[in-house]
Amino acid sequence: MENLMFVYCSCKVIWTLLVTILGYASSLPLGDDSICTAEELAKYSIIFTGKWSQTAFPKQYPLYRPPAQWSSMLGVTHSSDYSMWKKNEYASNGVRDFAEKGEAWVLMKEIEEAGEKIQSVHGIFSAPAISSGTGQTSTELQVHSRHPLVSFVVRIVPSPDWFVGIDSLNLCEGDHWMEEISVDLYPYDAGTDSGFTFSSPNFATIPQDTVTEITCSSPSHPANSFYYPKLKILPPIAQVTMVKLKKNQLGFPIPHLNQPAKSNEILDTFSGK
Repeated sequence: MENLMFVYCSCKVIWTLLVTILGYASSLPLGDDSICTAEELAKYSIIFTGKWSQTAFPKQYPLYRPPAQWSSMLGVTHSSDYSMWKKNEYASNGVRDFAEKGEAWVLMKEIEEAGEKIQSVHGIFSAPAISSGTGQTSTELQVHSRHPLVSFVVRIVPSPDWFVGIDSLNLCEGDHWMEEISVDLYPYDAGTDSGFTFSSPNFATIPQDTVTEITCSSPSHPANSFYYPKLKILPPIAQVTMVKLKKNQLGFPIPHLNQPAKSNEILDTFSGK
């Protein structure tokens, strides 16, 4: 009888532990990249198209000193353990410097440190600046089955701390990579400078605010360069298209590009994969 009671108690303890462990495991966050079973590596052409025209955005449109234009693109391919920027969260020092001044050194250092310490980054990519509000630039990027997410920023020039970009777009769909995807882009405020207009003088936001999307009604102030109260939604100020390259296409231009790429090299690939 004592043996039977011992066996019963042992089974009860084991069952309780099992339920606890399974319950804990089910409550753990599941990363967007955790179920990618596609081939290990894929290469994409990324094409950025500026749509910032005086016709689409007539209010205070910058015509000189400097005219409307786009900074270079700085991007990264990564896992869900890394975040370049997120809406409603505070911008890093690197994103602040890039959004305010177009300076990339601190942001690149942040990316490199993440790649080295927690192996969350696969590679960095960049594309040349565009000297007008409309036009195209492009480059290539490489994603990994454990690093299938793409993030990037492009500064709106001139502006206090405004930018467009993508946060953690997953190019992997289960057992395959997306063939092509296009995303409309809208302006964001980095939350580090309090200017309302494209040509506002530098006026630091203290305390720092979170990254917010700029809309036709927010910030709700007539001085805001994107304030169009008669609109329901702003037209996209830019667009990005990513096209998966076949192995025999690597290094070749994309047929539907309006102008040739000025640069198409992957800047860096981290050894930690």
